[in-house]
Amino acid sequence: MMLLGKTIIVTGSASGIGARTAELCAQLGADVIGVDRREGGPSLSGFIRGDLSSQAGIDAIVGQFPQRIDALCNVAGLSGAPGAAPTVAVNFYGLRGLSEATATHIRPGGAIVNVASIAGYGWRANLSRAKSMVAVTGFPDVAAVLKDHNVAEAEGYPLSKELLLLWTQLAAHQPRFRQNGVRVISVSPGPVETPILGQFRQVFGDKRVDDDIAAAGRAGTPADIAPVIAFLCSDGARWINGTNIAADGGLEAAVNAQALGF
Repeated sequence: MMLLGKTIIVTGSASGIGARTAELCAQLGADVIGVDRREGGPSLSGFIRGDLSSQAGIDAIVGQFPQRIDALCNVAGLSGAPGAAPTVAVNFYGLRGLSEATATHIRPGGAIVNVASIAGYGWRANLSRAKSMVAVTGFPDVAAVLKDHNVAEAEGYPLSKELLLLWTQLAAHQPRFRQNGVRVISVSPGPVETPILGQFRQVFGDKRVDDDIAAAGRAGTPADIAPVIAFLCSDGARWINGTNIAADGGLEAAVNAQALGF
């Protein structure tokens, strides 16, 4: 019972990776509280209906959290189909706002585990833009931030994950987390068979998705990703901090080989 006695919050708990993560953490002994815009998914210790697309929504969610928890799993996210502004608002600024507001609830040695994506691979190439957007404090007018940074509508999803990957590394050393002994880690799946995969086909096109699946050998499943997240919530991961774990069937290795020419 790797997570026995722990209290874990899982956003996006109604479906996909979030649902399987919540279910697995409960099976491993944790008290799990799900957060989602709609009810559904596995039977858990508690559920909070909430929306991460605004500061008011974040405040309403955190106001219902227990005083002390052991981990926050940031799984909820949008595919990019609703548009760049809503996607970046939820996938990055909402996730960051929830994490910052939750920091004081997390016991020393606890974790924040962010679900990023292989789609954020370009954060290094786009570092100047990513640094500037991560430096925007609070929950901003996201549409205005995107306009200021000349972000195209189709860039919403990969941009949100680029920002998340950079912020994960920065957050691990920020006082609000580090002084409380809170680890901050990200997990980057490749294409995963979830309800959102069809939306990725609309956003990226069938060829991109099919090529990624072929490079990995098969599409992943929520059951491939959830154990990685659960492990990062455990005491066995107590020396893992500020890094990204690629849970993608080898896709990042294939992309590296192509991009770097080895």
